[in-house]
Amino acid sequence: MKKHFIAWVVPATVILVIFSACQKSGFLDQTSTTSLNEASTFSDSANAMSFLNNIYANIGFASDPKRFSGGNFAAGLDAASDEAEGPNASSSNGFVQFATGTVNPTVVPDDAWRICYSNIRAVNQYLQHLPVIPFSAALKTSTRAEAHFLRGWYYFMLLEHYGGVPLIGDSIYTTKDPMTQVRNSFKSCVNYILAECDSAANNLPVTRTGSEYGRASKGAALALKSRLLLYAASPLFNNGGIGKDVPAMDSIVAYPDQDPNRWALAAAAAKDVISLNAYSLYIDSTTNPSEPGYGFMKLFTLRYNTEYILAHMMASNKYLESLWDVPSRGGSGGPFPYQELVDAFGMANGKLTGDNGSGYDPANPYKNRDPRLDYTIMHDSTLRITYGANQPTPIKLYWNTSVSPAVAASGDAVHKGTSTGYYINKMIDPSVLNNGIGEAQRCLPLIRYAEILLNYAEAQNEAVGPDKTVYDALEAIRQRAGLRPYKLPDNLSQDDMRQVIHHERRVELAFEGFRFFDVRRWMIADSTDNQMMHGMEVDRGASVTYKEFNVRKHNFRRAMYLWPLPLSEISKLPTLKQNPLY
Repeated sequence: MKKHFIAWVVPATVILVIFSACQKSGFLDQTSTTSLNEASTFSDSANAMSFLNNIYANIGFASDPKRFSGGNFAAGLDAASDEAEGPNASSSNGFVQFATGTVNPTVVPDDAWRICYSNIRAVNQYLQHLPVIPFSAALKTSTRAEAHFLRGWYYFMLLEHYGGVPLIGDSIYTTKDPMTQVRNSFKSCVNYILAECDSAANNLPVTRTGSEYGRASKGAALALKSRLLLYAASPLFNNGGIGKDVPAMDSIVAYPDQDPNRWALAAAAAKDVISLNAYSLYIDSTTNPSEPGYGFMKLFTLRYNTEYILAHMMASNKYLESLWDVPSRGGSGGPFPYQELVDAFGMANGKLTGDNGSGYDPANPYKNRDPRLDYTIMHDSTLRITYGANQPTPIKLYWNTSVSPAVAASGDAVHKGTSTGYYINKMIDPSVLNNGIGEAQRCLPLIRYAEILLNYAEAQNEAVGPDKTVYDALEAIRQRAGLRPYKLPDNLSQDDMRQVIHHERRVELAFEGFRFFDVRRWMIADSTDNQMMHGMEVDRGASVTYKEFNVRKHNFRRAMYLWPLPLSEISKLPTLKQNPLY
């Protein structure tokens, strides 16, 4: 990820320590450091701080838009789910393996295992040497809390990928140590991460500002706790999950039982974040008052805003413009949103497109839609800013001109620049051209307040039903989105509210790395990720017509609710049990 930078400088001595760890496969391999390197790193306050800072460098790898990279293409979890078609999708790579159902222990990407354990090991190194680092007592306390948060963060990423994993505590293994590690129970892993979150929250400031922005905070620790407990209450991780009928695996990949109180615990954890009164949905109703929900678009272009609880820090960049924007603006153009995601966005009046009275017009399908559709996806006739004589000029982009029978000549065209007729627009700065002016000040969101509201609504609805607080959380998101009216129908049932929550998570959090895991923890991926996915052609002949076309049949196997452990890891340590059905 050449353009994805952490905000802090790392001295060469520290790079030697971290680099050797990152080249290994995790806790099973020794970090090769000389005593001189280790001594010079932790006896110097600047080097020691840089060592800690560097553990943040991979904090966003799992949801990174370039997580799966190879050759001249890159994609993230969106291309491994029902959100988007990946670029160069005929190749053999991680996102295609999940889209086609061909993933297995031999070929599965090992980044989750390798990166997480490398960073957990680095945390353990830091904590081991903290007593001798020449920090003040206060700085030792706060950085120890940061280290505990980071360790919890990386263990959570292991948990969401694999279920229960080996917990290595404070150990720093060498090649001489006997290796008898086994996978801990799911319950043990949850409790361990909870303890890390609590330890961090007790000794961190509520928020971070100024030069400290991007570092772990109490808000981030409590928000991670919210996400963890929401997952822990979800169907995938209860009643044995996919390990229910596999001896000894029901407690490793899930809780072996079902406890409704887990939803109440998840709701309380989200409420703890809300009650801090430190975060809010970013709203901007004055910059462009004619554009409803403008704050939803604007917040992703801002380095600092009221909504980010944790962000992956970056230098000024064109990271997303180079990846997602149309080719004519210097983007590589992929991945490409599916029609199914476009259809998920409702109407500006808050109704779904298929509801009575929605006003949806299939002859003008992008008119009067939920404003988040245009802020998230570029479609034929999307209005974009271009620059002539250094003056911004809005123009409509057409890339579906006369597709039948001929394919349009434009490099942005369907079947040329895009395989679905759509491009990703979310988080792209409209004032930045990859092949022209400007750089974005963005950093990538890892936890934002909208997620916490959605976490609360889901957990509270499952715990007690759709009470007023559930309505309030969802309606706040819908109001910021620019829906008018934004109110939900009265007296929704718990099942109906569950569907509303699933829908709001899908459109609000699109392309932020959530959909892949949401459909799994809800255990609906055998439907959502097991169907033909579609694109859209637009024929501008005597009249404008819209025609869906087949793009790819997604295939899903029950085993794929969890990632397989890489075969290379099991080969080194046979005591590790593989996930069920692989």
